[in-house]
Amino acid sequence: MQSPVENQRLVELDMNLPIWDRFFWVAPLVLVGTMESDGSHDLAPKHMAMPMGWENYFGFVCTPRHHTYSNIKRDGVFTVSYPRPEQLVLTSLAASPRFTKDEKPALQALPVFPSTSVDGVLLSGAYMFLECELDRFVDGFGVNSLIIGRVVAARVAEDSERKDEVDDQAMVHEAPVLAYLHPGRFASIADSLSFPFPSGMKK
Repeated sequence: MQSPVENQRLVELDMNLPIWDRFFWVAPLVLVGTMESDGSHDLAPKHMAMPMGWENYFGFVCTPRHHTYSNIKRDGVFTVSYPRPEQLVLTSLAASPRFTKDEKPALQALPVFPSTSVDGVLLSGAYMFLECELDRFVDGFGVNSLIIGRVVAARVAEDSERKDEVDDQAMVHEAPVLAYLHPGRFASIADSLSFPFPSGMKK
C-alpha cells in the first residue's frame, strides 16, 4: 500500500513556530459578551469556540491580556451570540482596538439586547444565543487559556431551529450560517449535504 507521501507532495511545517496560519481551516465565528467593571458591555469575536462535549457546556480560547478574560474571572458569567452572514461587518467592528482610555467606541454600532439569566447583552439579529456561568479556566496553552462555561439559558431564532417537518438543507439555504475561514477569510454556508454516517454509529 502506498504511503500518503507517495500519493501527494507534502510540505513539512516548522514546529518551532505556530502552524495554524499555514493553511485554511473552518471555524465558527461568535461574539462573546461580558460586562466591564464600569457597567458597560464588551463584545469580542472568537473563532476558537465550540461546545464542550454533548452536555450543555461551551468553551472558547482567550488570553488573560483581554478584557473578556478578566471580566469573566470577576463576574463568573458570559454570553455567546452567533451572528448571521449579513452581520459580518458588525462582528468585525467588535474586534476594533481600544483607545488610550481603554474605551472601544465601535461597540456603540452593534445593536444589543439584555440577556435574561446572567448579567450581559446579546447581539440583536443573530441566530443563536447562549448565556453561560463560568465552569472553569484551563490555563497554560502558551499565552492562551480555555474558558469553559455551563449554558444556563439558550435561544435560537425561529428560522434556524431544526424541525422534523422541515428539510435540513432547505433550512440552511433559507438561513445561511456564518463560518470563519482562518486566517482572515469567511464563508456563508447556504448549501449542505447529509453526512454519510456508517450504520450503527453512536455518539
